[in-house]
Amino acid sequence: MNLLSMGLTEIIKKDFDQLNLGEDLIIGRVALEHKRIYRVWTEFGELLCEVSGKFSFHSKAREDFPAVGDWIGLKPRAEEGKGTIITVLPRKSKFSRKSAGATAEEQIVAANVDTVFLVNSLNEDLNLRRLERYLLLTWESGANPVIVLSKADLCHNITEKITKVEAIALGGVPIIPISSETLAGFEKLELFLKPGKTIALLGSSGVGKSTLTNRLLGAEKQLVQEIREADDKGRHTTTHRELILLPNGCVLIDTPGMRELQLWESSDGLSETFSEIEELAGNCRFRDCLHMDEPGCAVVNAINEGQLAAGRLTSYTKLQKELAFIERKADKRAQAEVRKQWKTINKQIKQRKSR
Repeated sequence: MNLLSMGLTEIIKKDFDQLNLGEDLIIGRVALEHKRIYRVWTEFGELLCEVSGKFSFHSKAREDFPAVGDWIGLKPRAEEGKGTIITVLPRKSKFSRKSAGATAEEQIVAANVDTVFLVNSLNEDLNLRRLERYLLLTWESGANPVIVLSKADLCHNITEKITKVEAIALGGVPIIPISSETLAGFEKLELFLKPGKTIALLGSSGVGKSTLTNRLLGAEKQLVQEIREADDKGRHTTTHRELILLPNGCVLIDTPGMRELQLWESSDGLSETFSEIEELAGNCRFRDCLHMDEPGCAVVNAINEGQLAAGRLTSYTKLQKELAFIERKADKRAQAEVRKQWKTINKQIKQRKSR
């Protein structure tokens, strides 16, 4: 396998060499993960890998383990088609969300991504508030967002919907309407599908990610299910995250549709996604303005004058509160981990004294 065409760069090789882990280790890229078993692309082909015992012992949280798209250092057993993962190399980007459930824990959806295709359907399932969340997390990830509006052939008011998307896609985010049936718009996607680049497809179930993957791959790799006529919603197709190598050497990461997209430490992404509100806030009379009923609020004035949609401020305020809640919860989790570590240390000290 040619790892250079799969995104291996001089920076990654330098990071690997600086670790000085031994001559028997090689570089690989995680193509698929299932219950801590990893399918890894290497110079020997695909190897089935697990993390070493030492790696597992020193990994304190879920995000410490390899994720799809990660570059890793591993000890191969090529004759067995297996290997042992020793370390994860530094990530240049990572798309993360809060894991499902009550705990404040990071779940890395995809790592080392150059561009994120945020796939949204132009049928009745188009949700601007959900798109705002995807944009926020993409900016925070370090990758560049591209909004891909699928099923353009099924939309009769396409100009109206694109105008609504443009109102929230600030900062020059490309918006590309496409049809996987007629292949309209695909020539604009090719600007991003370059050899050695990694593209992640993100979006809800049924928006057309798997069909898009099949068209780009030129083969029916991903199973596709029809839209439910009763509610115009698509059905869940992809069940796991996986690297897919396109014929030209570009790497695609198809992901399952996300029913729940909770934020994870996205304060910088919030500023990028709602840049117009933060710019207006700089003109408010009070520095700690909440943009509610304070006198001299530039944000409220902009809404009253029709320069800003009220829904944008509602989303901004809601996401601010959500991020603050996650931050408080994460701090409590970190404090609990420290207390747990000290209890273990004190227990070990007492055991030594008793000998």
